[in-house]
Amino acid sequence: MSSRITRRVAGCVAAVGALILAPQDATAQLGKLTKKIKEKAGQAVDQAQTKPASGQNDAPSQAAAAAQSQGGRKVWANYDFVPGQRTLFFTDFTDETVGNFPRRLQFKTGSMEVVELDGERVLKATNVSGFVVPLTENLPARFTVEIDVINRNSMSVAAPTIKVYGGTAAKTDIDTEKTRVAFGHLGWDVTGGGTESQAQFTSEEAEAFMGHPVSVRILGDGAYLKVYADGRRLANIPNASFLRGRGIFVALEGRDEEANAVYVTRIRVAESERTVYDALTTTGRWATQGILFETGKSTVRPESAPTLKEIAAALTKLPDLKVRIEGHTDNLGTADANMRLSQARAAAVKDALVKEHRVDASRLETAGLGDTKPVADNKTPEGRSSNRRVEVVKL
Repeated sequence: MSSRITRRVAGCVAAVGALILAPQDATAQLGKLTKKIKEKAGQAVDQAQTKPASGQNDAPSQAAAAAQSQGGRKVWANYDFVPGQRTLFFTDFTDETVGNFPRRLQFKTGSMEVVELDGERVLKATNVSGFVVPLTENLPARFTVEIDVINRNSMSVAAPTIKVYGGTAAKTDIDTEKTRVAFGHLGWDVTGGGTESQAQFTSEEAEAFMGHPVSVRILGDGAYLKVYADGRRLANIPNASFLRGRGIFVALEGRDEEANAVYVTRIRVAESERTVYDALTTTGRWATQGILFETGKSTVRPESAPTLKEIAAALTKLPDLKVRIEGHTDNLGTADANMRLSQARAAAVKDALVKEHRVDASRLETAGLGDTKPVADNKTPEGRSSNRRVEVVKL
């Protein structure tokens, strides 16, 4: 697949919600950006978020580089985001036409088009804009939303750059009754369920986000809502009551100037299904997209820690259980390359469980299966996303 992703962040706030609402000042970008973008942003980011190199999960981020420079995985101490397993929507704009609005999103307002940014296709917003991420079913009780953005490189406006709302078609419904999650380089806020949680970043934090890539993550579980930016958990609200509809409205606040446009590079919405423990004790198999790797390599990224911790905890509860760690890819890239990479990544997961989570190595086997065992249609973005996975299988 492709390269690395760089995320610029400027006056931005991210909000996630369940159906449609009229956009407000907000900006979002997700996806992949290359080394050139990093150089333009003046960031020595070791690895940025990318599209999987050979069909396996590759992940953000600037935060990963920050984690390494600030004591490795310690900076991820409160990062407990585990991506949902069943992909409901996925796009990284690879299949979209430059100059057009993405076919798989619903345009609502503003000025947006797909552009090439250093060889990668991304969605660009140059003014206050909004679109709906359509779903084929209502957002489930347990869900995750992943949005990768490059935000404005200006502190001229203290307004959200990206917002995601839960609600129906009427803006007033969402603003007054439903949950809004907003994130930007100046700060963040979550409003909904009769609650409000917000914070401003320090000038140093704002400067670090401004003009640089950021991964925004939202985890919903019933009324519970957690919000993350890169390796940091920002909000942890027990009664946010995020509305479940058949879509998510995203608002972007771009500017006409090139440096102050907002880019979205990747969007993924998924359902969180059974825990590792529940799956192993019932079906004997658990799949995850939550173990992430450096682009085209088998190096496990720091963002994978919550998922690895969950696997280790399940094995602790089942002390007599032995499992096989399987690596799987989509069908992009050559079959031989996918097979070799999946084998190396399965071995890397075992190594991380043994060294970092003290799992007895004798309880773990590994296998790389490449693209030979798809669980979904590789012809769709959602299918390819589901096929890029690591599985834990009871022996």
